[in-house]
Amino acid sequence: MTIKKNEADPRVIRTRRLLQDAFTSLLQEKDFESITVRDITERATVNRATFYAHFADKFEILESKLTESFMAIINRRISGHEILNEETIQSIFLAVCDFHENLSAMCKRSYKPLGPVFEIQIKEKIQAILLSFVDKDKMLSSPNAQLINTASIMLSWGMYGAAYVWNKEGRLLPAESFVKQTMPLVMNGAKELLG
Repeated sequence: MTIKKNEADPRVIRTRRLLQDAFTSLLQEKDFESITVRDITERATVNRATFYAHFADKFEILESKLTESFMAIINRRISGHEILNEETIQSIFLAVCDFHENLSAMCKRSYKPLGPVFEIQIKEKIQAILLSFVDKDKMLSSPNAQLINTASIMLSWGMYGAAYVWNKEGRLLPAESFVKQTMPLVMNGAKELLG
């Protein structure tokens, strides 16, 4: 990240929000590829130096927006969950579906090329969230620690991919129905994580 100012400063927060909002509104109108830093700064009514004080380029602002959006959705869905069980996994899966649906709404013209752009980061966040529910002491002392890690990777990639295709194919079922229908497959992959 290129920002050198105090990130807790309300002015910094406000400026970042202004830039992100300008970027989001531009995504409603243009393809990501055709959006320029100049477009963003003109929409936000700030100069280019201000933009570069907060973001290296338009890819960094996109990553920031997607990560923030994903974490807000995840936090809302898993709020109150304390252990990893079927209900928690279902909530995470629904959050991934919500994320894809929101991404396609936010980037009407760019969803197909943008969906895969940050997929690795989102998959890694899903994996980290899954592992955050696994008892660290148990994981460290378990002879199956590598297997638990591999199961979390498979589960995160599977949920991401299934939600991506569900959204790309037009969301033929509501998210809740889609997730409920696919949960038996997901739970087969989650057995190692659940211990």
